[in-house]
Amino acid sequence: MRRLRSAVSAAMVGLALIGFTLTAVSGAYAGAVHDAGLFTTVLNPNDDGSTGVVNIGFGINFFGLNGGNQTTLFVNNNGNVTFEGPLSTFTPFNLITTGTPMLAPFFGDVDTRNAGSDVVRYGQSTIDGRAVFGVNWIDVGYYNQSADKLNSFQLIITDRSDTGAGNFDFEFNYDQIQWETGDASGGSGGLGGSSARAGWSNGSTDSFELDGSAVNGALLDSDCPGDTGLICNSLNSNVLGRYVFQVRNGEIVDDTPSVPFPGTLMLLAAGLFGLASRQALKRG
Repeated sequence: MRRLRSAVSAAMVGLALIGFTLTAVSGAYAGAVHDAGLFTTVLNPNDDGSTGVVNIGFGINFFGLNGGNQTTLFVNNNGNVTFEGPLSTFTPFNLITTGTPMLAPFFGDVDTRNAGSDVVRYGQSTIDGRAVFGVNWIDVGYYNQSADKLNSFQLIITDRSDTGAGNFDFEFNYDQIQWETGDASGGSGGLGGSSARAGWSNGSTDSFELDGSAVNGALLDSDCPGDTGLICNSLNSNVLGRYVFQVRNGEIVDDTPSVPFPGTLMLLAAGLFGLASRQALKRG
């Protein structure tokens, strides 16, 4: 699977060709995270902690786990959920080769003990009339008790049993990614070292990582506009920062990136092109 360059990046390339330059402002990309108030159960401030067994609220078929009716999971502080037990590992390992079934929107060393960091929240709710289970890592810091840089990301699991028993969708949503590594993973000031990974694994034959995983700087807001910055790209969604996966009959389907070029940017590009053309004609 390949990642699609953001429409914003494409627009900037097009505008550059006609002599105009846009400066990206990371805040302009924010908005992928669903209402943070939907999920209210708190995982208390901690480093490398996890919940006990948590009910999803509906059964999901994730590659046949638990006979195709997985109804529970574990929320782990370090940016992921697992199905067979809690996970305290803080340095992200390769999701392609792991034997641990998991969904990992941002597998990195989250540390919520600093008062400047918020805590992880999770629970059941409803979005657009569908039952969901969600986890918020909103404004979370990194190890060791640092909050000078904060990340905001979210996991949403949506019941799609209307299309078949156990079917579901899941989303990775990102509004801000300022750090990538904890101090105990070779990082300094949240950067460098063994950087975060994002993706999923069924623990055996199928897995996926977003491009930029484990690459220093590649998932950060500072990569925007760019090919791998999480908040300025998307997957199967027209919302920048949102990565959507469909699971049908126990397997991931339709994972081809699709991001339409925003109409407002097309109009802007067309208008600027027209202006440049008129100026060229006038000079001629």
